[in-house]
Amino acid sequence: MPNSNVTLNTSEREPLHRRWKQRPTPSTWGDFGDDDTLGRMNLLTEQKICEGFDEVREYRAFSLGLPLTLPGGNELNANRLPPVHRPNLRAGQPNSNCEIGQITPGATDVLNDDLVVLHPQYSTQWDALVHAGSLFDADGDGVPEAVYYNGYRAHNDVIGEDSPQDCGVDTTSGQPLRSTADYGPLGIQSLAEKPVQGRAVMIDLAAHFGTDHRVIGWSELSQVIEADGVDVRAGDIVLIHTGFAENLVRMNGSPTAEGLHQFGAVLDGRDVKLLDWITRSEVAAIAADNNAVELYPARQAEPPFAVLPLHEHCLFKLGVPLAELWYLTELADHLRSVGRTACLITAPPLNLPGAAGSPLNPIATV
Repeated sequence: MPNSNVTLNTSEREPLHRRWKQRPTPSTWGDFGDDDTLGRMNLLTEQKICEGFDEVREYRAFSLGLPLTLPGGNELNANRLPPVHRPNLRAGQPNSNCEIGQITPGATDVLNDDLVVLHPQYSTQWDALVHAGSLFDADGDGVPEAVYYNGYRAHNDVIGEDSPQDCGVDTTSGQPLRSTADYGPLGIQSLAEKPVQGRAVMIDLAAHFGTDHRVIGWSELSQVIEADGVDVRAGDIVLIHTGFAENLVRMNGSPTAEGLHQFGAVLDGRDVKLLDWITRSEVAAIAADNNAVELYPARQAEPPFAVLPLHEHCLFKLGVPLAELWYLTELADHLRSVGRTACLITAPPLNLPGAAGSPLNPIATV
């Protein structure tokens, strides 16, 4: 069933977009240009950087990245595995504790060099806008197609493999490994090429609701915003603290199912009022310390539905990047201790063209 909740661009003064004839409602498709790939990150202007630096008063920095080896295992997400770290080869031998004198007589160097096989969204991460699209009737012909933010198309702009044999890491063929995906203009490189720095605000759910598992809608979120006096402005990056990443650190790479799936507050992606606030607030991005930012899978709904409705609303409709598994506890505790809720965030992803996400080590400065 096609999604009928659309805005038709039928005005003669507004010609139909070359990639779509209708867009979701709400939507920012086309608002930042026909070929826009940044979405709401366009609001991260020089003025927002200035606002971020205005929040720097103590010149104290907080590292918000988890070790890339956490959470540990693949119970949290069966599709994402811990990084594999190995030496590479030098002159056909393991490049670990490598005495260069064996290759170049008389040399005193002892070197290490390595390689990593990495799932970019395993630990602290940014989701690129291409991470989540939707089946949506962008052509206006009554038939939904696989489409992403601003009308970019699966199999045209977003290229990947259809064969399982060309996915993952398989060396049994003896052939050199090669790249088999290019997720195109909406890949993480678009975010990496725009310096991610600006004002961020902390919404500290753990301080108000503790760390028991709880689903948070707009009613609860608005209470926290009002109680803490959080001044959310257009172009801000919103930080959601639940204590989840702190719990991952405590579990030290050996997480329990209960610790992963029954811990902490999580946003209700089905809450229409919550989604409407994200639309109206004009925030640039949302970063949380938990997995998926929202309850996954979401509460049941009548079809057609998204399993990850907040992802669909943010990444697909509004162009609001999401970030997961940021370590926010020390920053949240400090901000609360000094009666503040805002800081400067510097959070560039890796510039890996065509990727659906990226690890990072974000920095908060207060």
